Amino acid sequence: MRIQEVIVVEGKDDVAAVKAAVDAQCLTTHGHGLNARILQEIEEASERCGIIILTDPDYAGKRIRRLLAERIPQAKHAYLDRVSATKGDDIGVENASPEVIREALQRARATLCEERHVFSADDLFAHGLDGVEGAKARRIALAGKLGISYGNAKQLLARLNDFGITRNEFESAMQLVHNERGEAFDGAEDTSDVQNERRERADREEENGR
Repeated sequence: MRIQEVIVVEGKDDVAAVKAAVDAQCLTTHGHGLNARILQEIEEASERCGIIILTDPDYAGKRIRRLLAERIPQAKHAYLDRVSATKGDDIGVENASPEVIREALQRARATLCEERHVFSADDLFAHGLDGVEGAKARRIALAGKLGISYGNAKQLLARLNDFGITRNEFESAMQLVHNERGEAFDGAEDTSDVQNERRERADREEENGR
């Protein structure tokens, strides 16, 4: 079950529970730690592909849901009852079964979609976003240009595809990143041989790290 919208939850354990139930991107509020940066990421995700708010069925979760709903009135809402989200004395999304989470998302009228493959690992290698010196710094800069949260190479690739980012948006943002870093780059000149060389270097680094 693949979902178009980004699921907004409170913490990392909630993300794990959601991903065990459906194929979807998630953003976390870090509990009460809602700050301007997190709110901006959630708002930008809402504009790109929509969001579904799935917070804990307790006082704190309801407060976070209310704050997000006031800020993003077009957000969809998925709800869990306290019984389904309780284990011992703990109440939270992470305690719900995959079946319960899927049902809650279906009731929120989540948009089902086909997996999108606009971008591949070749794009990351071609722009120095993986397996080369400075890759992390480029990913951080790119995330800032596109208004998405930072992630490792695998996470970045998933977000590029799942957040509906276009090829033109990506190339324009990367050109800015290269320019700001003083890097000369011409996509037409970045041949498959160069990409293969970068992959081999990444493989060697991974092997050395084991």
